[in-house]
Amino acid sequence: MAKMMMMQQSQPSLSLLTSSLSDFNGAKLHLQVQYKRKVQQPKGALYVSASSEKKILIMGGTRFIGIFLSRLLVKEGHQVTLFTRGKSPIAKQLPGESDQDFADFSSKILHLKGDRKDYDFVKSSLSAEGFDVVYDINGREAEEVEPILDALPKLEQYIYCSSAGVYLKSDVLPHCEVDAVDPKSRHKGKLETESLLQSKGVNWTSIRPVYIYGPLNYNPVEEWFFHRLKAGRPIPVPNSGIQISQLGHVKDLATAFLAVLGNEKASREIFNISGEKYVTFDGLARACAKAGGFPEPEIVHYNPKEFDFGKKKAFPFRDQHFFASVEKAKHVLGWKPEFDLVEGLTDSYNLDFGRGTFRKEADFTTDDMILSKKLVLQ
Repeated sequence: MAKMMMMQQSQPSLSLLTSSLSDFNGAKLHLQVQYKRKVQQPKGALYVSASSEKKILIMGGTRFIGIFLSRLLVKEGHQVTLFTRGKSPIAKQLPGESDQDFADFSSKILHLKGDRKDYDFVKSSLSAEGFDVVYDINGREAEEVEPILDALPKLEQYIYCSSAGVYLKSDVLPHCEVDAVDPKSRHKGKLETESLLQSKGVNWTSIRPVYIYGPLNYNPVEEWFFHRLKAGRPIPVPNSGIQISQLGHVKDLATAFLAVLGNEKASREIFNISGEKYVTFDGLARACAKAGGFPEPEIVHYNPKEFDFGKKKAFPFRDQHFFASVEKAKHVLGWKPEFDLVEGLTDSYNLDFGRGTFRKEADFTTDDMILSKKLVLQ
C-alpha cells in the first residue's frame, strides 16, 4: 500500500517536500498565472474548476518540466503530489530561488513513491488516495496509463505530455494538430496513449512540445552548443545548416500546462507548444553564442553520410526541417510564450550552464572526426 509522508503534523499520513519558482524568472510565470485566472470558468461535472483547490497528481516531476509545473500549481493553491521512484530529491532549491519561496514550496509538495510500471501498486495506491487531476509528464506507453484511469473513475481531467515527434514527416510545414501522424515513429507510444484517452471517454488534453530547452534540461539541446562555445571549439553542423527547427522554453511549456487546467476549451484537444519563431541550425549556434556572451562561433558544415559515428550522436537535432504551429494554443487558450529564443537561451545559460552546472560532460569525439577530415581536405 502506498504511503505519502508529510512534513506537516496536521496530515501525518502524507509526505511533504518542497521547491519553488519565484525569482527563477518567476516574474514571467506570475504574469501567466494572472492571465489564466481570466479564463472563463468551465461548466459541468466533466470539467475541473481552475479556481478551486484541486488534488493533483503529477506522474514524474523531479527532472525538468514537472519542477516548473509543480511550483506553478502549488502557487495556485492546489495540493500537488509527485509520483516518482524516489531516486531524486522531491524538492531542491533552484538557482535564483529565494529561501522563503523554497521553504514554502517544500512545506506543501507531497510525494508518492512507486514504480508506475508496477500496475497493481499504481491501482491500489491511487484509488486509496483519489485525485481530481493527473498531469502525466513521463508517460511513454498506453499500457502505463490504463491503470491510472482504472484507479480513478471520478477523475476530472487527464493532462498528457505528448510530443510533436508523432507527426508524419512532411514537405508542408509547420505541423498543425490536424496533420497526419506517423504510427511508426519512435513516439508511437504517445500516439497510442492519445488514442486510449479518447477511447476511454475521459476529459483529456494532450500537449505536443517540439524541442524543449531551459534551465535543468536533461537533453543535450542548448548544452551541446554551450560546451563547444565554452571550449572555444568550432561547431559542427550537418549539411547546409539552413535546416529550420523550433525550440520552446520549459517555463512557457509550464504555463501552457497550467492554461489547460479546468479549461473547457481544452477538453479532448491537442495543442502544439513551442516558441513562436523558428530558427536554422546555424542561427541556433549564433543565438547560443549571443546568450552566453561568446564570440561569433566558427561553424563547420559536414556531410553525415561520409562518417561512421557508430552509436554516438554527432548533432542533437534531427537533420531535417521540423517545426510546428502554436496558433491553436494562442487562439484557443489565450496562451503566448514569454521568451524569445535569445532571451530564453540567456535565461538557461545564466541559471544553469553559466553557473558551472550541466547534465552531461562534454564529448568531442565526433567533432574531432569531422574536423580532422575537414583539415585533410583543405
